[in-house]
Amino acid sequence: MITIQNKKLKASFNELGAELVSLINLETGKEIIWEGNPDFWGGKSPVLFPTVGALKDDSYIFEDKTYEMPRHGFARRKFFEVKNSSENEVVFELHSDDETLKFYPFDFSLEIKYTLIENKLTVFYNVKNTSEKELYFSLGAHPGFAIDTKNGLNYNDYEIAFSDDEKLEIHPLIDNLISNETQTINLENKTLPLSYELFSKDALVMTNMKSKELILKNNQNNHKVIFTFSNFPYFGIWSAKNADFVCLEPWQGIADFENHNQDFTQKFGILKLERNEDWKANWAVEIE
Repeated sequence: MITIQNKKLKASFNELGAELVSLINLETGKEIIWEGNPDFWGGKSPVLFPTVGALKDDSYIFEDKTYEMPRHGFARRKFFEVKNSSENEVVFELHSDDETLKFYPFDFSLEIKYTLIENKLTVFYNVKNTSEKELYFSLGAHPGFAIDTKNGLNYNDYEIAFSDDEKLEIHPLIDNLISNETQTINLENKTLPLSYELFSKDALVMTNMKSKELILKNNQNNHKVIFTFSNFPYFGIWSAKNADFVCLEPWQGIADFENHNQDFTQKFGILKLERNEDWKANWAVEIE
């Protein structure tokens, strides 16, 4: 377990998946990240790479060959190298290897940097194409934030405020794939009240959300998590059934649409990098 901290926050990470597993507000002792109870969902903040969501038939086609790929890709199941670390920063790196090339025929490097400044944790991603050919990939974040239901608080005391959306256009999930149909959720004052029922049909998947800042807050106290992100065009919000957490998920890429032809180069949201080209994105969480 790798730990970084400053006077306000302490963050811990697992080399397996370079996963953020704990973020503690040192001023209050409060844990911000979901506990990872496997009875509901054993994850905490997995990295989704080189795919986001499920593939149709758990497979894709590239250059007339079919490859199998698990939901959300393989990075969360790989050990990352700690490239360097300091008191308030750590950098993880993952490279293609003989194992990954069997089901993902591309050479790549994926660097993830976590930095603490004051009361903010920022996560930076850098994907580089180290192949001689074009690299196709998606990447997404999946942090789960704990919802406090103790001391007289309830799940529905929480809400998410959006910086720039009056309504949300949702793509329903059907057997983990994206429906071509959409549903609209109207917001009150740009705010979405949380409830267990909200996620009864799985995640809320959005491909045209305008907001780049979301605030998860409790309307009974001053607890607030400010979530910002850059260079992620798609977004998911999710929780397991009756579980006391909510995931705020910025994505570059989404699950396959129901009618997708499984051609990896034509997958919705897929990115293409030329030789030696790289791609950067980030998200941050500020604790108040």
